Amino acid sequence: MSDKLRLGMIGFGGRGIGMLKFALLPLSEEEVDLVAVCDLYQDRVEEAQKLIEEKHGYVPFGTTNYKDLLTMDNVDAIIIMSSWESHVDIAVDAMKAGKPVGMEVGCAYSLNDCWRLIHTYEETGIPCMMLENCCYGKRELMILNMVKKGIFGDVVHCEGGYMHDLRDEIVTGKEKRHYRLRNYLHRNCHNYPTHELGPICKILNINNGNRLLSLTSVATPAAKGLHEYVISRKGADHELANVEWRQADVVKTNIICANGEMISLTLDTTLPRTYSRNFTVRGTKANYFELNDSLYIDQQDAKYEFKGKEMWGCAEKYEEEYLHPLWKGYTVNDGHGGMDTQVFRAFINAVKLGINPPIDTYDTVTWMSIAVLSEMSIAAGGAPVAVPDFTNGKWMERTDIVDQKYGLNKIIEIEE
Repeated sequence: MSDKLRLGMIGFGGRGIGMLKFALLPLSEEEVDLVAVCDLYQDRVEEAQKLIEEKHGYVPFGTTNYKDLLTMDNVDAIIIMSSWESHVDIAVDAMKAGKPVGMEVGCAYSLNDCWRLIHTYEETGIPCMMLENCCYGKRELMILNMVKKGIFGDVVHCEGGYMHDLRDEIVTGKEKRHYRLRNYLHRNCHNYPTHELGPICKILNINNGNRLLSLTSVATPAAKGLHEYVISRKGADHELANVEWRQADVVKTNIICANGEMISLTLDTTLPRTYSRNFTVRGTKANYFELNDSLYIDQQDAKYEFKGKEMWGCAEKYEEEYLHPLWKGYTVNDGHGGMDTQVFRAFINAVKLGINPPIDTYDTVTWMSIAVLSEMSIAAGGAPVAVPDFTNGKWMERTDIVDQKYGLNKIIEIEE
């Protein structure tokens, strides 16, 4: 392998092009070579090629068939940014071809697909890392650092979710060739579970001494918000004005862990609202609330019991002492405040060193599976559904986790 990691990248819709422009092209100065690009649509292939040529003066190999990339000796690893439904097929084929996979956030469609990823990893030893950027968010890593240092005591309850007004993206899905449209027409589930499930799982040591045990999911009526949006913005004659949406406006999922903790997740994407991931951590000694970026530490902050608004924004003052080492002196702006670049660096570092990535295949599959399991629970009126143990018992005593600077299990101080 050369000093630079040679990447093949698949999928150049809005997310793929955004990640190319703001994260991967800056990283290509020193850390990666973008040698091959692929999309089902030729115009997207050409757009990606043009961006890389403008940056580096060469045109990477381009194709509309992802399997072409898997036969290329000069491709060390694969980045998947395509539609949700295609992730598992591409990842499995890449792993079988000996190419480590960095896979964009997405949901699973069946437990069989989840197990296919697990079995492929265990048979080949080639990892698949979900590029869950929120695990590397500035505040998420600071709270992880504080939890590891014992500031929160025993963490017993966490909340998070994906609350984002996606009505325009969904309704214009045909024009934008965006996969969310067909998903909202045909599925009803917690379809984007890994924000903030990923960071929460690392706080609760999921798949490393703890695991997700069972869940229940309930949902509001199907996408009344989308119907209202189409009528008011596009008009009653619009082709989507009278469709039967399946996806609910709001989905609530509660997950119970083997060690007793509870995780509460919310999906809220088709009603008018401001963006939030509602990252919340409740411990016996301290609490963090992302909605107002406040930290409440027992005894120390008792005077604010009935004056909570005076604490809004106070988490910033803890940065000097508890900012995660990866964020000290870090000011990259990649469209998501720097966390996209961090998650790519974590993937690149793991592949170059030949070590298990900090978000490994077991994590990837566990987080993806929530979509399938929530779909089952919703269809059964909120009935409890067991979360499979994708590690097959390995969670009780992991031996393959490597402590390193991008790791999410142990905080490693970085020498200047």
